[in-house]
Amino acid sequence: MTGQRVGFVGLGNMGGRMARCVVDAGREVLGYDVRPEVVSAAGARPVATVAEVVSGSDVVLLSLPDSKVVERVVYGDDGLLATVRSGQTVVDLSTASPDSTRRIHGDLAAKDVAFLDAGISGGAAAAEKGALTLMVGGSTAALESVREVLDLFSANIFHCGESGAGHVTKLLNNFLNAVSLAATAEVMVAGKKAGLDLKVLLDVLNVSSGVNFATLNRFPKIITGDYLKGGLSNTLMLKDITLYTELVGKLGVASLNSAGPVASFGLARALGYADEISNTVVDAIGDISGGVRLYQSDRK
Repeated sequence: MTGQRVGFVGLGNMGGRMARCVVDAGREVLGYDVRPEVVSAAGARPVATVAEVVSGSDVVLLSLPDSKVVERVVYGDDGLLATVRSGQTVVDLSTASPDSTRRIHGDLAAKDVAFLDAGISGGAAAAEKGALTLMVGGSTAALESVREVLDLFSANIFHCGESGAGHVTKLLNNFLNAVSLAATAEVMVAGKKAGLDLKVLLDVLNVSSGVNFATLNRFPKIITGDYLKGGLSNTLMLKDITLYTELVGKLGVASLNSAGPVASFGLARALGYADEISNTVVDAIGDISGGVRLYQSDRK
């Protein structure tokens, strides 16, 4: 369907970048956020309520911190459920509880409104380039009806199954991301204390069996002092790990590897990095390892 009107609720670090991609493609975007300035910064047209976003849009995109916030947006006074109309599609780009997602799906379906859960991966850099990966749950027909909009900020779109499947896939992915980031941070602090050249260490890891997303994409920047700000915070990373452990507990799967990232990102929160990008977990580990920093600026 060409020319769908697009609304966005939640234009923070990721939502703002996705909305900007839609705006840069020549689409007007109605935006609502508790901070109106971030709506304008993304190039969207600010409105005062969620209801105004819904009334002026065919496709409503959500990018919110967690299921509690998503539920407030959906079930609150003048929220989505109270204002949607037949034929609209809502896409939740948040990382959320699959159980909550399925409940919302059912409640919106009763109003003839399609609901897709679309976990995202790629971080702020991919969002800015419109190159995110989307993991989508919900009906194939609903996905195809909004694909042209989702294509504006994604390079890969995977239909993972029925409602909730996208958010399940996102939690599985984020857990692996958390494990590799926390473990690599520990290794890099150890390498620094051992006196290794960190660039050479990464070059070795990236052609060896220890290679992972963090060694390839995060730490080559971090060792130069660039923490790639704008992505998932330590608080949100810990939230995602908690959702993962709840999920696998319900599935009856033993979670033998969750203690490490829970401890690592919990430490980062406790040491004052709660709202900093999750890459700063390396500084938290460095703090309790003798004040280690991978990058030392010459500036005083």
